[in-house]
Amino acid sequence: MTPTASVKAPPDRAATPRRTDPPRTASGRLRRTLIAWGFCSPFIALFATFGVWPVVSSLSMSVTDITSRDVRTPFQVDFVGLDNYSALFSDPTFVRAVLNTLYFVAVGIPLTMVIALALAVALNSGIQRAKALFRVAYFAPVVTSIVAIAVVWRYLYKPDGMINSILAGIGIHGPDWLNDPDWSMPALILMAVWRHFGIPMVIFLAGLQAVPAELYEAARIDGATRRRAFRSITLPLLRPTTLIVAVLLSVSYLQFFEEPFVMTSGGPLDTTTSISYYAYQQFGFGNYGLASAASYVLVAAIALLSFVQFRIFRAKA
Repeated sequence: MTPTASVKAPPDRAATPRRTDPPRTASGRLRRTLIAWGFCSPFIALFATFGVWPVVSSLSMSVTDITSRDVRTPFQVDFVGLDNYSALFSDPTFVRAVLNTLYFVAVGIPLTMVIALALAVALNSGIQRAKALFRVAYFAPVVTSIVAIAVVWRYLYKPDGMINSILAGIGIHGPDWLNDPDWSMPALILMAVWRHFGIPMVIFLAGLQAVPAELYEAARIDGATRRRAFRSITLPLLRPTTLIVAVLLSVSYLQFFEEPFVMTSGGPLDTTTSISYYAYQQFGFGNYGLASAASYVLVAAIALLSFVQFRIFRAKA
């Protein structure tokens, strides 16, 4: 007979001691914390130097009477509280700059969003050939130098430039766009819309491509037209995308500076002076406290408009 092999019983897992990590001591935690702060310290130093310190300095300057004469003795200036802010709104030039900026924002943002959305819809569905070429062409103004843009658009806006030549061909006498107080701001708005619609178009295009195609197929089966599907499906699902575009454009358009700086120098008759350009002028005049106060008025306007847009375009529950 063959002897039967003895069967060993499996080890009792409950009796096996569980391996545990060594206890974390206070000195070990302190060491890891110091190592983490050591890795973060370069960023913290750079951010504090070039981010936090300029913001704190400009905010403190806005409540003092500091001027260019006080640069060598910045801690000997007088505290004036909100006098700089009240002086701003007593200055007709600043009030005109605020109205110009609001005009630029109120007309430029909706126009840019409509054009960007229309082009995004066309690229997403209507244009089948050379889509990549059209995307590059539409996005090109965003990456083009403002100096190059200014040279081209100044030529277009000349009294005998291309725009007036086209208008003359249909029997319309075009104005002197950049030197006419009634047409200087619309001319800059048109240039700004052409320059800025590329990024919103790309964002809208990404939002359109995220809409499920099954929704459009179901709407088509139910007999919905393209216009009805766009109104009932596309626009509601683009609310988060529209919020992003609106906030980005608001931040950019409220800081309206480059267009008047390179095209009109704020003229004619301050019709294109913006809040940013006014602050730039005051810094040039040496009124650092007044310029800082104007900058924080702009910050407050950006925050207020962004809050309103979040309330309007936030996703409905």
